[in-house]
Amino acid sequence: MNKIAITTGDPNGIGAEVTIKALNRLKPERNKIVIISNKEVLNFYGKLEDDYEILEIPYNKADIISGKVTKEAGEFSFRALEKVCEIRPKAIVTAPTAKEAMHLAGHFYNGQTEVLEHYLAKQNQQAEMLFVAGNFRVLLLTRHCALKDIHLTKDIVKTKVKNLVQVFETQFGIRNPKLALCGFNPHAGEHGILGKEEFEILIPAVEELRNEGIEITNPLPADTLFVGAANHYFNGTKDDYDCYIANYHDQGLIPIKTVAGMNTVNTTIGLDIIRTSPGHGTAFDIAGKNIADCSGMISAIKSVLN
Repeated sequence: MNKIAITTGDPNGIGAEVTIKALNRLKPERNKIVIISNKEVLNFYGKLEDDYEILEIPYNKADIISGKVTKEAGEFSFRALEKVCEIRPKAIVTAPTAKEAMHLAGHFYNGQTEVLEHYLAKQNQQAEMLFVAGNFRVLLLTRHCALKDIHLTKDIVKTKVKNLVQVFETQFGIRNPKLALCGFNPHAGEHGILGKEEFEILIPAVEELRNEGIEITNPLPADTLFVGAANHYFNGTKDDYDCYIANYHDQGLIPIKTVAGMNTVNTTIGLDIIRTSPGHGTAFDIAGKNIADCSGMISAIKSVLN
């Protein structure tokens, strides 16, 4: 299907609301968009100003309970993702879902990225999470896992970085990107005093990557590395690096979300189909109040709309 497919996420969150608001503001051509949702859900949270194609996922109006985590909402969220993978659109934009709700429904994935990887990956493809705000980009080496469960090896780092370089060339048109690698430990390990992951994993990976022609720094202290990125973002100047590589979730997301806020776009790379999503969650606390900020959804849709 040569359309951008938009899922509206958890029907008890702000997904449908921000989708409606974003489409009403952007006003993309009708023939470019297909919405994977349910008319009852859409009508509950607002009104679309154009007659976009809607692929219906069954859902009862009585099951819409704004702000609540429910099994029914988790099942709806999962079925929408399943459907969007089935139709294989030009690009995918996903509104936020709740992992807890999907788990209640028996779908034990750590996030939408993992669902998309399960259904779309072929020939050992791996989905990666790249967060983008203008020219400020952050790749996560690990995704949604507890800190105590983080597992990195030299081969994992090399594979993910090489996949990133390929994506930059094919999807962003940037050859030989300049990459900055965060240290795993405080002060990048302080020469082994504060941790040995730098010497045992990251530096050996970096040395082999450089031998293959990839421009990447040694692991650098993450607490100061992002200061330059923030300055460039706010000043509108060219960054020193095309992408920052974080070892784990919060190491990368705290700086980019602090700087760019709702303009941060979660981008799934490494699959044949690009997926984007706003950088926020379901916001159950404000669901159904018609006060959700749609700027994140606007950024997510604009990033694939051409």
